[in-house]
Amino acid sequence: MSDATPREKTAGGGTTEDALDVLADRGPKGRISRFLPFMGPAFIASVAYIDPGNFATNIQGGARFGYTLLWVIVAGNLMAMLLQTLSAKLGIATGMNLAEHCRNRFPRPVVVAMWGLMEIVAMATDLAEFLGAAVGFNLLFGIPLWIAGILTAIVTFLILGLERYGFRPIEAAITALVGVVAACYLVETLLDRPEWGNLLYHSVVPQFAGKESVLLATGILGATVMPHAIFLHSALTQGRVVVKDPIQLRRLFRYQLVDVSVAMGLASLINMAMLIMAATTFFRHGLTGVASLETAHRTLEPLLGRASSWIFAVSLLASGLSSSAVGTMAGQVMMQGFLKRQIPVWIRRLVTVIPSLVVISIGLDPTRTLVISQVVLSFGLPFAIIPLIIFTRRKTVMGILVNHPATTALTCIVAALIIFLNVYLVYQTFAAG
Repeated sequence: MSDATPREKTAGGGTTEDALDVLADRGPKGRISRFLPFMGPAFIASVAYIDPGNFATNIQGGARFGYTLLWVIVAGNLMAMLLQTLSAKLGIATGMNLAEHCRNRFPRPVVVAMWGLMEIVAMATDLAEFLGAAVGFNLLFGIPLWIAGILTAIVTFLILGLERYGFRPIEAAITALVGVVAACYLVETLLDRPEWGNLLYHSVVPQFAGKESVLLATGILGATVMPHAIFLHSALTQGRVVVKDPIQLRRLFRYQLVDVSVAMGLASLINMAMLIMAATTFFRHGLTGVASLETAHRTLEPLLGRASSWIFAVSLLASGLSSSAVGTMAGQVMMQGFLKRQIPVWIRRLVTVIPSLVVISIGLDPTRTLVISQVVLSFGLPFAIIPLIIFTRRKTVMGILVNHPATTALTCIVAALIIFLNVYLVYQTFAAG
């Protein structure tokens, strides 16, 4: 991805030239028209925040505690928005992604160890996303899980194949899938008829409902920030639009801020809609024991009608397919960045499919496997967040886009909180086991 030139990347529709015209105060004067050439990278990265792992935690949170934990989703996405902004800024300012900076500035043994850990993270990520899509196919069409798994692999290959035509087609495909998830949950929310006043209150007022709610809140927040999304976002912006002029560079970063704000804001609304659906449908009817995707699907139909369970299955399928494709892209970026090597995408896709098919074939519970995969992801977080802070605070690296001291301080607080919560989540998971 980092090796593509601006000219090669215009194959998807000439957006690089459009962006350069806007940065030079040429081109369209309409506000929306000026933003469009810069939109896309954050939408791909945001897929990590609405993957099937989020389905599992948000549905459990809403079913058990109603609207109480809505504020956790809001806070988690604000934290994620900050980190994704820094990742995008690193790629813009330096023309290099986070993994490449690690390779160039850390000792070789550290780099190799980080790559190995990130490969494990990539496989855990793909396991969750692949299983989610397979469950979506299973719920939607009633086909066996193992056939659904093979179908998921085929469709993901097709989505990834769009990359050969430039960055715009694959961005458009993944954004469309995100749009499907958003549309499905908009319909679900309207069908649910939530209590809007109560919903707004719990979105901004932090509170818990006992020890179990604290643990579940930790799971929701701890699974919000994904290490592969941080690595990927810097790669998506590193060569997309290349400018050297300080004024244009600052202007480019401001446009990326809009991209991040819109994409991550949409992801936050989708996550909130998941919890609202569970709270309004299950918690309101006393069905607090709903803990799996399959149970949620089955229970929706008698409560809201056949259309609601079908919409849920479609949204899960779209989430799984889009996040599975993005996870494969992130794996390629991390290998290229850490080792300066790549393998054919079909080999990477095949290797990551095998564990998922094994899980399906031996009959493990998909939802439980999703939760465990989120725990594995937590181990990789410090190795993404800490280097990101180190590099973005250095003027020798970032130039005029170096972090303001207040930004660095806030990011350190956010990072410490996220890492602490993930460690706590891991501890509670194994203690409970």
